[in-house]
Order: sequence, then structure tokens, then C-alpha cells
Amino acid sequence: MSRWPGKYVIGLTGNIATGKSVVRKMLEHLGGYGIDADALAHRAMAKGAPGFPLVLKSFGEWIVDDEGQIDRARLAKIVFSDQGALDKLEKIVHPLVTHAIDLLIRRAKHSVVVIEAIKLLESDLAAGCDAVWVVSAAEELQVSRLMHKRQLSEAASKQRISAQSPQTSKLRAASVVIRNEGSFENTWEQVQAAWAELPKPKEPLLEQPPQARPGELVVRRGLPQDADEIARFITQVTHGKKTMNREDVMAAFGEKAFLLIERDNHTAGIAGWQVENLVTRIDELYFAPNLPLDEAIPALMNQVETASNELQSEASLLFLPPYLAQHASAWRSVGYRPQTVQGLGVRAWQEAAMESMPRGSSLWFKRLKENRVLRPL
Repeated sequence: MSRWPGKYVIGLTGNIATGKSVVRKMLEHLGGYGIDADALAHRAMAKGAPGFPLVLKSFGEWIVDDEGQIDRARLAKIVFSDQGALDKLEKIVHPLVTHAIDLLIRRAKHSVVVIEAIKLLESDLAAGCDAVWVVSAAEELQVSRLMHKRQLSEAASKQRISAQSPQTSKLRAASVVIRNEGSFENTWEQVQAAWAELPKPKEPLLEQPPQARPGELVVRRGLPQDADEIARFITQVTHGKKTMNREDVMAAFGEKAFLLIERDNHTAGIAGWQVENLVTRIDELYFAPNLPLDEAIPALMNQVETASNELQSEASLLFLPPYLAQHASAWRSVGYRPQTVQGLGVRAWQEAAMESMPRGSSLWFKRLKENRVLRPL
């Protein structure tokens, strides 16, 4: 039984590059609240975070880069080749991550929570979960993903894999196994089937929202069943410069969510966005040519902010192509200001910007929370 009353907690694990994050995103699309424990571990070691001085004391200041941050690549070379060093690092970081997870779950409004953690079964987190879901994939697929997505060599990829406990040991502890070796749709079907079996509490009956007036803008969350419409709209409004099909959109759902702006039951705009590591990122925006942006931008960003607050996001990063950045007054009216990556200040926010910023776009920023989850102690 979960240690958090009123919450059904899924512990999601699996070895490196099996696709845990994709499955977590799928569960978020279905209504779960996702927590990436490994991302929190990175936050715990960032400059200004409580784990930073402890890691330096244990491993030496030579692991610090030119910007004064811990160079995770240098640290990885140590801990992935020395089990004692890895144990030492985990003893520093694990209590901080556990505290942050506890705080996030207690604050979450969702009845189902998903904790993604590669070391779930090796920690005491598993004991507090109602179920353990394990994502599996063939080793050759793991190697291929690490080489492609993380730009690791084949030897380094195999070293990372061999440093972990065998997949078989995780599979023996699983309540649910998701085999992530085929298409996104195949994995999505497995996740949906397992979700349907969860003993979720009955949701209270809600009144039907009033019917939209003619010409009124409605913003709703897109779901995988909207994939064909999302692909059609993006291809149409970009005049084929970005051609998408159903498979492309379904694959994108493994990383982000979509918001659809509708007018008179027709799609008039789409935003691709996500909240990852407590940072909101809006990196895709498409509007129909005749859509009044002074109406669409407040309606869209209000929905983004509402959802971001539910997901406990600390800050929102908005990436604008030049033609949309020209509407500066509309973006400023909803609280966004131009910003540089360095000007963000917080390492996790800077990393989110560097990871997600499309080429040729400008960065706009809005702070959503004053209190950070892993602030200095």
C-alpha cells in the first residue's frame, strides 16, 4: 500500500535506454502525475542545491567545469567504473531526492502518481509504491538508443548497461511489464490496457461545460486519438515545410503534449509543450492565418499556466520563431519577457532551454513559483 494516503503510486523502472520516460509520458497523457527521480538527482547536485557541496567534498573540485557546475560527464566516468564511488554518490543524493519526491506527491492534485527511477528497486522507494511497472527492451536496442540519443560510443553504451543490475531481476519484481521494442502505438496499447486495470478512485460527476458560442475560442488538451488532425493541421499551416503524418505525431507524444485551439469545432491553433523536471517548455506553436493572436495567445497561455501549476512547474520557457516574436505586446501581456539562457540563472532552467530551444527561435521566460523544490538548505 502506498505511503501517501489518497494516492495510487506506480514505481516505474527499467534499465537504461529501455524507454521509461516514454512510458511515463504516456501515463501522464492518461491522467497520472509523473516524477522523474533521475532528473531530481541531477538537480540535487547543481550549483546552489543542497547536494553540491557534499559531492565536491567527496569527489574533489576537479569535477567542476568552467562555469562552476559539476561536470556530470567527469563524475560519470568515476562512478560507472567504481561501484564504491557510485554507492558514495547515491548516499549523498538519494535522501535529497526522496525528500523532494515526498514533497511533490503530497502537493500533487492527481490521484495516480508515477515515480520514474532507474534505481527504484535498489532504494526504499519501491516499498512505498502500490505497484512496480518495469519497461524492458533488448540489449542491442538499448545500445542503439544510447549511441543515437546520447552520442555515446558502442563501448561506453555497453559499459553503462553492464553497470546496472540485469533486466531479469527487475522483471521478477514487476507487477506490470511494458515491452518497449516496437512502435509507439504498440507500447501505447500496452500502457492503456494496464491503466484500465488500475484501482483508481471514482471521479466525482462534473457538470458539462457550457457549449461554446459561435466564434468563441476553446483550448483543450490533445490526445493520441487526435494524431491525424494534429498532423494535418501542422502540414497545412506550414505549407508543407513541416510535413507530418500520424506516426510522427504519435512518436512526438512520447516526449510532449499538445494543446488544440478550436473555433466553431475546427482546429485553429496547436501548441506542443511539456513539463519536464519542473520546467514548462513550449517549443511548437502553429496558428491558422485568420486567427486573432490577441485573443488566441491569452487563451492558450492561460491553459498552459493552469496545467503547469497542477504539475508544480517552477518556470515557463517559451521559444518563439521570429514571426511570432514580433507580437511582443501580446506575449508581454501574459507575463513573458525576452531572456538569455545564461540570464535564467538556475541550472535546471538553463539546461531545459539548451535541450529544447529550436534553431532560430528566441527565448521568452516567466517564473511560475518563487519556492523551488530543491533549493539550498
